[in-house]
Amino acid sequence: MLSKALLRLGAGAARHPWRVIAAWLIAATLAVLAAVAFGGRTADSMTAPGLDSGRAAELIERAGSGQEGMTAQVVVTPLDDGATFLDDDGARTALTRLRAEVKRLPHVLGASDPAGALDAGGDTAVRGGLVSADGRIAVIRVQYPDQSRLSAEDLDALVDLGDRLRAELPLRIEMGGSLFYAFSDPGGGASELIGLLAAAAILFLAFGSLVAAALPIGMAVFGLTVGVATMTVLAGVTEVPTFAPVLGSMVGLGVGIDYALFVLARHREYLARGFDPHEAAGRAVATAGRPVVFAGGTVVVSILGMAVANVPFMTVGGLAVSIVVLTMVLASVTLLPAFLGAAGPRLARAGRALRAGWSGRLGRRRAPAAGAAPAAGWRRWIGHVSRHPVPYAVGAAGLLLTATLPVLGLRVGLPDDGSLPHSRTERRAYDLVAEGFGPGTNGPLVIAADPAGDPEVVDRLVATVTADPGIASVAPTRIDRATGVATLVVFPTTSPQDKATADTLSRLRTEVLPAAIGHGQARAHVGGAAASLSDVGQRTSERLSVFVAAVLAMSFLLLMLVFRSILVPLKAVLLNLLSIGAAYGVMVAVFQWGWGGALIGLEATVPIVSFIPMFLFAILFGLSMDYEVFLLSRVREEYVRTGDNGTAIVEGVAGTARIITSAALIMVAVFLSFAVTEDPSTKMFGLGLATAILIDATVVRMVLVPATMTLLGRANWWLPGWLDRLLPRGPVGADAETTGEAPRPRLVDR
Repeated sequence: MLSKALLRLGAGAARHPWRVIAAWLIAATLAVLAAVAFGGRTADSMTAPGLDSGRAAELIERAGSGQEGMTAQVVVTPLDDGATFLDDDGARTALTRLRAEVKRLPHVLGASDPAGALDAGGDTAVRGGLVSADGRIAVIRVQYPDQSRLSAEDLDALVDLGDRLRAELPLRIEMGGSLFYAFSDPGGGASELIGLLAAAAILFLAFGSLVAAALPIGMAVFGLTVGVATMTVLAGVTEVPTFAPVLGSMVGLGVGIDYALFVLARHREYLARGFDPHEAAGRAVATAGRPVVFAGGTVVVSILGMAVANVPFMTVGGLAVSIVVLTMVLASVTLLPAFLGAAGPRLARAGRALRAGWSGRLGRRRAPAAGAAPAAGWRRWIGHVSRHPVPYAVGAAGLLLTATLPVLGLRVGLPDDGSLPHSRTERRAYDLVAEGFGPGTNGPLVIAADPAGDPEVVDRLVATVTADPGIASVAPTRIDRATGVATLVVFPTTSPQDKATADTLSRLRTEVLPAAIGHGQARAHVGGAAASLSDVGQRTSERLSVFVAAVLAMSFLLLMLVFRSILVPLKAVLLNLLSIGAAYGVMVAVFQWGWGGALIGLEATVPIVSFIPMFLFAILFGLSMDYEVFLLSRVREEYVRTGDNGTAIVEGVAGTARIITSAALIMVAVFLSFAVTEDPSTKMFGLGLATAILIDATVVRMVLVPATMTLLGRANWWLPGWLDRLLPRGPVGADAETTGEAPRPRLVDR
């Protein structure tokens, strides 16, 4: 049995703590060394098989037009407000020098020449999209090879050049482009530190001991080191998306500290009952570790389930995050009991000393056992909810459904550089380009066409695309002589994140291109970053319902196996959906409507990143199972012990309330620390996760769960007789396996 195996594992680690700690030190060292020696860089390949943007990318690569590589743009304007590049020789000379310096940078394949175009005539430069109509803004577009041949050093070289030339040239110099998106630091390090400090403070308040607070933090740091280093090694084998390390750190810290908290709380309970530290650690791992293993497995399976979307970068990103979660589960059942064994009886003494000090200062009697006083308050609250289940169930459900309503306005898209804070040069470059050339210049579409021997196709294509009301301009066509493939860079009239741009993209594919191509063998496809993200968003939206159904079915079956009940897992699935729906609603209200966006540093409204809803569902559904399994395991134990549903609800929920609320506060603190970073995608992950966990641990676990379980009564544990005979037999309570307590009869229809 799982609990017996965990009992032996935990007790063994507690009896030989230094061996286990040394093994983890060696594992962490080897993982870091492997990451240095064999690790790769994260990369964003925002494509998926069978998409139109993917077919465009294949044609572009075949033509070798240069559009398949990374790009950067250097946007400049004279410092003198009265000067323009059209009539100021000093500004034009500075522009020439800037372009020459950029071309000399390592790995630069080419750079557009606005100064050369100006020498040929101002109209030529303006028509080519290199200088704005008023002559105030010029753009140098820099072409790099594909991302696999580049590194963060290339970005650093470009940024350093800009810093140096700002002091030497009479120009305001700003920069942006895909090179920044791929290699700029997401800034997660400070967030991780903030999250750790907040977690340490909450743990100290929860346990009243520096030692008890330090153990989960230490375990999480060990696990995160091994997990992220392993993720880096994975990046050396395949393309790991840039968001994976940040998301892995966010989720890893949250679940690692949470899992450690569950086990540590049980350990202190067993110490208070008089068990020696080794046996207490073993029993803690056997009882709390069982829900940890189950919950961690649910998180991993949920995340890996995103493979149904058939979007490779999401699948690999999910695999990378799953590695961190699995590492945290392993650390919770091996490294943590080793820490507990090394700490010995000090955890119990520290807690008793602190409680005695508080009791003396407040003039109260000393609490008889760990957690007894805090549980009394929760017991009163849960008892109150259980006595009035209908108004609480209706009120809480109504609140969550109201919070979910904004989901009806959910719009997926791509937050561009216009959503970054003004302190970033990418945002300032974005604003200059939009001011000088129009908002669509920041998100060009690339049309790749294979004329199939028909020379008139390209001319018709240019004419029909130029005539479309959603297109502002079309750059000169490039035709590869060897393959005949033509590439057109077209600039929409609207910004990349505007819904009108998505409408233009759809119209080009369904109306404009078919009309220009005709019924021959010629073909044309629309690509570019904006088109790729739009296609991925559509693909994930189409597959989301299948994914959600698969995760719900899997979770229902697993919970039914664990608790041998029909209604308990059904209730859990429905309540988890409510908390996740409310989190989605809050995200729409903040990011699309701008409600409270300033509180997290959001300077402009943005659509929800296309792949985030599926990622969030996978992670949140798995994380919400942590609390569900931990709480229901305790309720089930009480039901087995007493046979009374009402007593089991009050005692089970009250007995886990302090730990669940402490764990939720830790997760919320960790996730909110990421919500204040500069990157909008990281903000969405952080705020969405924090909101869902807060709702789940408060409204759901402390109101809806006791209210609905009270209304269901003994039917909570109902299982049809035929299904009971089909399901594998196993213990119904963790303590039944470790203490030898006999389970009471279940409510089963024969």
